[in-house]
Amino acid sequence: MIEQAHAFLTSGEPIYCGLYGNGHINETYLLLDSKARTYILQRVNRTVFQDPELLMQNIESVCAHIKQTAKSNREHMTLIPTKNGKNWHIDEDGYFWRLYEFIADSVCIEQAPTPYDFRESAVAFGRFARSLSGFDADSLHETIPRFHDTPNRFALLHDAISADPLDRVKTVAREIEFALSREAYAAKLVDLQKSGDLPARVTHNDTKLNNVLFDRTTRRALCVIDLDTVMPGLAVTDFGDAIRFGASTAVEDERDLSKVAFSMEMYSAYADGFLAECGGILTSVERECLRDGAKMMTLECGVRFLTDYISGDVYFRVSRASQNLDRARTQFKLITEIESNWENMRLG
Repeated sequence: MIEQAHAFLTSGEPIYCGLYGNGHINETYLLLDSKARTYILQRVNRTVFQDPELLMQNIESVCAHIKQTAKSNREHMTLIPTKNGKNWHIDEDGYFWRLYEFIADSVCIEQAPTPYDFRESAVAFGRFARSLSGFDADSLHETIPRFHDTPNRFALLHDAISADPLDRVKTVAREIEFALSREAYAAKLVDLQKSGDLPARVTHNDTKLNNVLFDRTTRRALCVIDLDTVMPGLAVTDFGDAIRFGASTAVEDERDLSKVAFSMEMYSAYADGFLAECGGILTSVERECLRDGAKMMTLECGVRFLTDYISGDVYFRVSRASQNLDRARTQFKLITEIESNWENMRLG
């Protein structure tokens, strides 16, 4: 893949390129040049992002806006332009490539070992929301239409069940029943957005803990990364997606469901950090619906994992058989935990 790096304006000649990280969607590489500068090189998944040029336009404008108020270059992503002046490169096979500066002395965390780490991630996403509160969300392209339209996710689940291309439906009857028993709830946030009670904001739409870079030494949050799904959306779903990932006591594809629980300590820590950074821009309805964001995103992700499993694992990358089914099961177990803690989760 190092040949693609020659299209970009690196400080020196590219001399090393190796796989980096464990993202589900794009291919990510660590690049080193002859002047000991490091970069992140990525090939954009054209199956998921069918118009990468619009995606890159979103990233360009959001990065430029955040840079205006950032205190240092470590607090924002920096795109490296190509030799022809664009921020992306198209190879001979039609794949889109981009290059970022690597933020030195930074680390990603897959699962927060302490409430402090989780709170710091909330600070990063809260700062992200606040810094973009004056940005016109409608100026962004919707790169994945209806991304957090939960009723539509249920419609796609019904389609997958009807098609059943690999004859898997009969093996997941219990999971299907669990999901469909909560289908009526799925429209709550979408309906509030349509009525104007929940305002559209610039949202990240993939607020997992591992999309925040931390300082290697201090463990303070530096910046938010992986901006592919930055689009108009709801603050409550950004909050909720972080909770469904970080307040779980188990990894996302845990096979032993007895390990999956909902941590109120982690939930409270994240809410504290998030509201400290962006609570001032949220409406009263948004604050009241933050816990709904947690439940909705957990339900939506569970439905997406289940749909993908039934469809033959065509969206989320898998490294073993039934991994998407295991992911769906952890989300559904987490929903029962959230429902048990519902009254304690109120933040309005």
